[in-house]
Amino acid sequence: MNLENTQVQMRKGILEYCILHIISRGEVYASDLLEELTAAKMIVVEGTLYPLLTRLKNAGLLEYKWVESKSGPPRKYYKLTLEGQEFLEKLTETWEELIHSTEMITAKSKASS
Repeated sequence: MNLENTQVQMRKGILEYCILHIISRGEVYASDLLEELTAAKMIVVEGTLYPLLTRLKNAGLLEYKWVESKSGPPRKYYKLTLEGQEFLEKLTETWEELIHSTEMITAKSKASS
């Protein structure tokens, strides 16, 4: 079993949640999103991020607007739709349940060692 592959899969499993959570704070430019995810060691590359943003937009969870830039081409800023906000709330409930379940399981294994 490859540890690195398992770690990557764990990160991928929560990537969508993290992206929605970051965007929920307000409009965000994709490169700022990428920077925050990278700083948090989510190991994201543009080739992963942009298709995911497109998929979330096509699902009606995100929308974007173009903003003129003084130093180059216009920038695309993302924000959550109402549907995206509701979706994130449900994901947050699931995330909290997963944390609780995982802590219950790992605490038992530590106690029985």
